[in-house]
Amino acid sequence: MTDTTPRYSLTLLGLGDMGTALARTWLAAGHRLTVWNRTAAKAAALAAEGALVAAGPAEAVAANGLVVLCLLDDASVGSALDGIDLTGKDVVNLTTGTPAEGRARAAWAKERGARFVDGGIMATPTMIGVPEAGGYVFYSGSRALFDTHREVLEVPAGARFVGEDASHAALHDVALLSAMWGMFAGISQAYALIEGEDIAPKDLAPLLSEWLGAMGFFVGNAAERLTSRDFTSGVVSNLAMQVAGSGTMLRTAEEQGVSTELIAPYVDLLRRRLAADPVAHGGEDTVGALLLLKR
Repeated sequence: MTDTTPRYSLTLLGLGDMGTALARTWLAAGHRLTVWNRTAAKAAALAAEGALVAAGPAEAVAANGLVVLCLLDDASVGSALDGIDLTGKDVVNLTTGTPAEGRARAAWAKERGARFVDGGIMATPTMIGVPEAGGYVFYSGSRALFDTHREVLEVPAGARFVGEDASHAALHDVALLSAMWGMFAGISQAYALIEGEDIAPKDLAPLLSEWLGAMGFFVGNAAERLTSRDFTSGVVSNLAMQVAGSGTMLRTAEEQGVSTELIAPYVDLLRRRLAADPVAHGGEDTVGALLLLKR
């Protein structure tokens, strides 16, 4: 006989695309799930799949010791839980927010007698519940909470604990997304340059993928240089050379009728670093320029 007893009981507030994906993976794994959503109609399909639908957030929170939030924003979290008793609850916030919001929400939860963990989801809804897709979630805050519930938190996607400072999950999340956006900007610039030319995007694509892969060494190189503060040892293409070469990229864009707005800010940063002290900085790796970003 098959044991159909639910293995875990938890509550989920928020049934947008991500929340619904999370809910379905927990239900499919046999967990007892109570859900609530401001627009009640979104819970109907999940009820048919076995979810218990709460009439309101207070009822949903009261149902279980583990409460997961996947709402629109931090303000929605405060609104949904306003006046609700959180004493003894374990609150896992998977709502997208800033590091400061994560830290403030942790203090807010502590004042209400709850343990708290903030999360940063590194996955799209379609990657949830699909281990081979490689999605995972950053968690930070109460280590005890994370260790207690790790098994159930790992059902939708991998779980990576990044520290007891509740701000660190969001910080890791945004750091990776920032790198992704920068990469997307460069890729967009590359395709814009060939737009209207007798070069098919599908022919440039494999060359672009290969080149970006080869440039992946910069990630580790930057980490080492930022740690050691040594920007000059073993430099292959120094700052002075990069600045000199940047003019070609900018002129090519102008010739092709393409805006430089995606790459000009980075070029400006490199030029500022060099101009500050051409002798001291000219032979550096470009990593040193990022120190100018810190206000």
